[in-house]
Amino acid sequence: MVNEVTILQNDDRAIIARGAEVIRIEADALNRLEESIDETFAQACRTILHAAGRVIVTGMGKSGQIGRKAAATFSATGTPAGYVHPGEAAHGDLGMLVRGDVLVVISNSGSTSELRAFLSHAKALDVPVIGIASRMDSLVMRQATIPLCLPAAREACHSNIAPTTSTTLQLALCDALAMAVMDLRGFSRDDMKVLHPGGAIGLRLLPVGDIMHTGDALPQVSEDAPMRDVISVMTSRGFGIAGVIDDHGCLLGVITDGDVRRHFASLAQATAKDVMTFTPKCLDPRMSAEAALELLNDLKISAAFVVETGDDGRRMPQGVVHLHDFVRIGLG
Repeated sequence: MVNEVTILQNDDRAIIARGAEVIRIEADALNRLEESIDETFAQACRTILHAAGRVIVTGMGKSGQIGRKAAATFSATGTPAGYVHPGEAAHGDLGMLVRGDVLVVISNSGSTSELRAFLSHAKALDVPVIGIASRMDSLVMRQATIPLCLPAAREACHSNIAPTTSTTLQLALCDALAMAVMDLRGFSRDDMKVLHPGGAIGLRLLPVGDIMHTGDALPQVSEDAPMRDVISVMTSRGFGIAGVIDDHGCLLGVITDGDVRRHFASLAQATAKDVMTFTPKCLDPRMSAEAALELLNDLKISAAFVVETGDDGRRMPQGVVHLHDFVRIGLG
């Protein structure tokens, strides 16, 4: 063992090869898990979907850590859930499980003794149990209403001891359950936005109308404005763009730095309508910040007007956003 460690410490290729080997072992196991998904999985999803109460997840050790993540994923995607430690359950927390709930029990061996009290309590309450383990003849799988058996797979550890492959399979199967149930619920991006007002997800789902510049900050000019005035507005507002509006305040077109360069020779005599780009790409104020940023990047433009479009197709400017605005909130 000492020589093996010494070789790894002094041989980058051996370290890289070992890392790749671990990933390959776990990937092969995931492929077998994919092939094992059948009607039992669908039954588990429908059981969770139709639960009158919550999904209670339990597991011991590393399986418990996967259980905590599973409960968080369920909760974040429209399925109320919570994790209960099996050791604490035997000392009063069994009360967290009530009729109408669904119990998800995660255990690699399926024979963890600390799970007995939870399983017995679920049976007494007639709570359906979804068991996730690698042995069909184990305690968990024998008592499970719906047994989801993980494929037999060695751990990535040379001694076949450290939970690696097994926890990867548990995590993937719990994610599969959560995502399938999420789709069955019709859980949408708007629903996700309600549950994720903060953090990176909240920023991605933030409506672009919440970050746009409005009022006097809007770089707007009339269609008859001489280009010297247009350039003055573009410079003072700092967005590198000006919106050309008609007498009713509707957006007719935009002028960008590129338009100015292309018409440089005639700027002295030109007006805004002579230089503007008609039917410019615009954003809807309800569009997510993530989608708006993606559109700007795809179009290779640095700024765009945010507009409300009427039934007649006329576009009323509501604001303007620049790539810098996305960087400011942490998306760029």
